[in-house]
Amino acid sequence: MSVWTLGINHHTAPLDLRGRFAFALDQIQPTLNGYRQSLVRQPEATLLSTCNRTELYGAGDQSAVEPTLVWLAQTGGVSTHVLKEHAYVLREGEAARHAFRVASGLDSMVLGEAQILGQMKDAVRAADEAGALGTTLHQLFQRSFSVAKQVRSSTEIGAHSISMTAAAVRLASQLFEDLKDIKVLFVGAGEMIELAATHFAAKTPKAMAIANRTLERGEKLAGRFGAEVLRLADIPDRLHEYDAVISCTASTLPIIGLGAVERALKKRKHRPMFMVDLAVPRDIEIEVKGLSDVYLYTVDDLASVVQTGKDNRQAAVAQAEAIIDAGVLSFMHWLDQRDPDKGGVVPLIQQINAQADSWRAAELARAKKLLAKGEPVEAVLEALSKGLTQKMLHGTLAELHAGDAQTRAATAHTVSRLFLREKS
Repeated sequence: MSVWTLGINHHTAPLDLRGRFAFALDQIQPTLNGYRQSLVRQPEATLLSTCNRTELYGAGDQSAVEPTLVWLAQTGGVSTHVLKEHAYVLREGEAARHAFRVASGLDSMVLGEAQILGQMKDAVRAADEAGALGTTLHQLFQRSFSVAKQVRSSTEIGAHSISMTAAAVRLASQLFEDLKDIKVLFVGAGEMIELAATHFAAKTPKAMAIANRTLERGEKLAGRFGAEVLRLADIPDRLHEYDAVISCTASTLPIIGLGAVERALKKRKHRPMFMVDLAVPRDIEIEVKGLSDVYLYTVDDLASVVQTGKDNRQAAVAQAEAIIDAGVLSFMHWLDQRDPDKGGVVPLIQQINAQADSWRAAELARAKKLLAKGEPVEAVLEALSKGLTQKMLHGTLAELHAGDAQTRAATAHTVSRLFLREKS
């Protein structure tokens, strides 16, 4: 059994390309079902999709990687050539190392951020519900979670981490003289918007509003911050009222277009607007960035801001990498134990157990028939024990009589060691 990872992330692919391969949590299970049905061998698979990455983890034959690349390209509506230019493929130990680093926050745009661990757990849960999480990937991800926990408890990797939402507040503070004088609109009601609202609420802005597709969910989040609730359809008519707009939804198309922003700026008499688009794919049309009175930032634009303090954590990174190295060695040892080509004995043990269970079931069925016929219990038990003993020893005794003298001597030595250990 082999493990591999195929993906794109913020290191290898631009935001717009990542947006083509963004999957909401409720899309993961049907997407995995479609993927596994498209491949004859239906390997173990898990799909992780966040703002910064889309990755398929697989366990099975390495030959599945190339058709997976083709399938993923078709799913995102791009050519295989384009995807291949930005994708990475990691195998065996490197795939395990990557999974451990992702879970620990070492591969995130925000070094040491904790949100990715929850996203990975959600992805694993979805794969399990889809029936795609076999023994190998289950082990890989459980070990990933364990390593991530050890990294966070044993190092300072997450200390002073600047999140995307905290970076948005910092940038807004550079644009506006006092955040207490601004009105903020949040578009969406997910975890990222909740974090953003928490950070901005700490600055006590003049007013806050939450616009969401589902009004009930928007009302629930707004109630925590004393914010107004809007429908998404209200945004074009109300956009001019807000100095700052933070958006992060799962929409596949932009929610805020160039025309809506242009009209808002006219009503604002060209007072500046601060906009942060944390969604992948985009919530705000990219053309908005060209307007002179708008300061629009995407997740990639925030990269330089969130790197602050990174140099101070390099020692913690080294500690984390050491923990990850140990985790990779442990996982690969576990994997090798299951590979007969690498001297692994687990498949043989499983076969022996299956054979023993088959013999036991056969003798038990025979004993039940004898009891049903009224045979004495002691006689039935005697027959049961003899039957099992004969089945288990038949192959061994046959081997002791087979081959030349040298072969028989070697067999005798092995059999003595296995069956006569009390005398050794």
